[in-house]
Amino acid sequence: MLNRDRWREIFETISKNKLRTFLSGFTVALGIFIFIILFGLGNGLKNTFQEFFLDDASNAIFLYPGKTSMPYKGFKANRRIEFDNEDLQDVKENFPMFTEYVTPRISRSALTRYKNESNSYTTRAVAPGHQFVEKTILMKGRYINEKDIEKKTKSAVIGRLVAKDLFKSEDPLGKYIDIGSTVFKVIGVFQDDGGDNEERFIYIPYTTRQLLEKSNDKIQQLIVTFPKEMGHAGAVAFENSLKKYFKEKKSIDPKDPNGIYIQNLTDDLKQSQQFAVVLQLIVSFVGLGTLIAGIIGISNIMVFVVKERTKELGIRKALGATPRSVIQMILQESVFITAISGYVGLFLGILLLKNIGLSLEDYFIKNPFIDFGTALAATVVLILFGAIAGYIPAKRASRIKPIVALRDE
Repeated sequence: MLNRDRWREIFETISKNKLRTFLSGFTVALGIFIFIILFGLGNGLKNTFQEFFLDDASNAIFLYPGKTSMPYKGFKANRRIEFDNEDLQDVKENFPMFTEYVTPRISRSALTRYKNESNSYTTRAVAPGHQFVEKTILMKGRYINEKDIEKKTKSAVIGRLVAKDLFKSEDPLGKYIDIGSTVFKVIGVFQDDGGDNEERFIYIPYTTRQLLEKSNDKIQQLIVTFPKEMGHAGAVAFENSLKKYFKEKKSIDPKDPNGIYIQNLTDDLKQSQQFAVVLQLIVSFVGLGTLIAGIIGISNIMVFVVKERTKELGIRKALGATPRSVIQMILQESVFITAISGYVGLFLGILLLKNIGLSLEDYFIKNPFIDFGTALAATVVLILFGAIAGYIPAKRASRIKPIVALRDE
């Protein structure tokens, strides 16, 4: 590899055959470049998918009351089922080993005002555990706590975009906002990785919402989180236990599919993970196809290069060059061109992905990237096959007798 005369010959050959060298290098660089871009865009799709579907806690079960569709125990069909505070407490008491957090959620829309600014937002009346269900990230202040629930305080935790809309550059902590003609004190500001919509909510204590609505104890929905160690099978068993418990408590026919609706996020997570695996396989397949196309391209070019240099190789053998030296010369030239071109394609691809940034979010591609190790491995693979592509025709050419090579047209 350090033979100065050989390197001089290689550079002389390259300078005399600039177009051939360019085409060889371009094929390699393009193959790596396309591989990196496609793989990076695939990862960008995965990022968007994870943001949309895996934003909230995956170990949660949502329970919604509905209407019965079957008569049962003297009750007629089409009876409306309701949850209340007693149900909240019953879950805690009857399933203590299976629950981490239990929180209600009561959603209402209301016009919210601060000074001369106003807008309509959705308020969510919740318990402290809701912060962990939504993976809410506090930027300032605090979240709803048990004291707020007990004393039914008029406290509000507002989203980042709510603060931006109403308060502009003013610090919202400690300020008072009018939510549907009721004044609340802002005790915290949050952000959420789920996107802009998630940051336009306002959280208040659920007991305060019930107080404002004629002091009732009704709950719109229940959210229960369980230890992740339970796994998918354990989560399904827990879901069935909750369903059976509430159907018995609310006098709903066990066969009635409409009395209570349950959404188990572990089912969604399992489907999401399966989709992510399929997406990764597609990305890997496209990337592999691109590499194979590059390998085929460089192989075809190397066959042509060796064929073009048949006379030259015949002269070298006539002057005493050994088959091994012929192979080494062609192989070294092939590896040199492939390596330089491969790394050019590598760095151009990574540079383009970095500059894309968030510009493709409208096409559901967020922060496209490729792990440098993956990109480097793909480049090394292409260089390796570039060496093989040079070795095979070189080996064949080294066996040609000088007299036959000199007659080649």
